[in-house]
Amino acid sequence: MKRGVNMPFTSGSQSIRTSPRLQAALTATEEVIRKHSRTFFFATSLLPFPERLAIRSLYAFCRASDDLVDCANTTPADLEAWRARVNLPSEQQTDPILLSWALVREQYPIDRQYEGELLDGIAMDLSFRPYPTWETLQHYCYRVAATVGLLSIPVIGLAPGVTFEQAAPYAIRLGIALQLTNILRDVGEDADRGRVYFPLEDLARFHLSMKDILNHVYDERFIALMQFEIRRTRQLFEESLPGITLLSRVARPAVGAASLLYRAILDEIEAIHYQVHEKRAHTSAWKKISMLPKILYCVSTLERPSSLHPARFPETAG
Repeated sequence: MKRGVNMPFTSGSQSIRTSPRLQAALTATEEVIRKHSRTFFFATSLLPFPERLAIRSLYAFCRASDDLVDCANTTPADLEAWRARVNLPSEQQTDPILLSWALVREQYPIDRQYEGELLDGIAMDLSFRPYPTWETLQHYCYRVAATVGLLSIPVIGLAPGVTFEQAAPYAIRLGIALQLTNILRDVGEDADRGRVYFPLEDLARFHLSMKDILNHVYDERFIALMQFEIRRTRQLFEESLPGITLLSRVARPAVGAASLLYRAILDEIEAIHYQVHEKRAHTSAWKKISMLPKILYCVSTLERPSSLHPARFPETAG
């Protein structure tokens, strides 16, 4: 672990209790997560204290960056100014969320290449263009979501003898599956912003157009499209599961919870008969709690991959 002057993300850290500035930063990250992702909040609650704070800081940074480009008045210059602020060290940060994230970077061996790729992906939404193929959508999902998993690995840790290169392909698959779940859940909200994330080749396969999605068309063609995309997403979740065994033991329940709870959102989409234009599929607090025994059992019975040779996820290239 990279250790700097500030070590706020340690169990019982004195700096958290004695620094009003740091307390304000961590409070801000908690508020962001509680407001925007109860599923993520629940899953990260299963992490030990230091990792929980650090991962929530990462999520809050991602959310703040995403919110910036969702604002109608944001320009490319605004995003570049945000990048410059992100790059500042913790002692120069004035934004509480950027302060929290800067402290994480200074404490853990974060590869900032992935931070840059994440911001590149978020910039793709600033000048939104349709995705012609599944491969181009995968590349977007890699940038905005799989990079989050890659940034998380140095924080949550790996099992003894496992390298980053061995764990990364599984983190990439999980990140893409999580983002696809968000896309399927938010079809209506995105359409209202003028965005359609379905690959154009998939729309054509089911005799649909972007205009149909923007107009909230709901018929047998749309249902067939959703069923197709859900099968694809579930396959990615399934392929990512063995990678949980490559993580540190303390991280496995939280990552397993994120995976299974997001898969449950796909079940909820089916339960509302794919009416995602009008309804938002979600898992209730009670369902999250009731799924905990299943999550812990699943994590404890996963089999480690038979081969740990590094494997590339080629579809993200480009």
